[in-house]
Amino acid sequence: MGKRKIQDESEVIRWFEEGRTYAWMIDEYKRKYGIETVPSMWGNFRRRRGLDRRIVRDDDLIPWFVKEEHRWAYPLAMLRAEARRRAGKELTEADTSRLTSWLEMLAENEAVVHYDEETEEGFFYVPRHEEDDDIIHRPKKKTTPRPNADKG
Repeated sequence: MGKRKIQDESEVIRWFEEGRTYAWMIDEYKRKYGIETVPSMWGNFRRRRGLDRRIVRDDDLIPWFVKEEHRWAYPLAMLRAEARRRAGKELTEADTSRLTSWLEMLAENEAVVHYDEETEEGFFYVPRHEEDDDIIHRPKKKTTPRPNADKG
């Protein structure tokens, strides 16, 4: 078995607690130790040590497989921010402000988010119906490609 690349586990745990990105860790390890690493190494370390994910997966709030061309749409960005807020994660001041305004817009327009992968736009705001119990119009079946790996 090869030599371990992690030089100081407490240092790496601190980086996770500080919210450092995998890209930052890769660059820092190359600079500090001259060691090449890849994102999967950091993700595996996080999972083995039971550290919290920085990305929140909420299959109830984002129950769709989202096509590549729709992954940066504003409604999806706001759904991700709302998922982080619901999970108790800290949002930036800018994200908090945008999310608050966006949620107010949905409420004022009595609208919910709908996703249709077959369209160019992907995401739409549609009128809220009686069966809409959240800020999305739920599909008949979830199409999320993978379950949340950290749910037990």
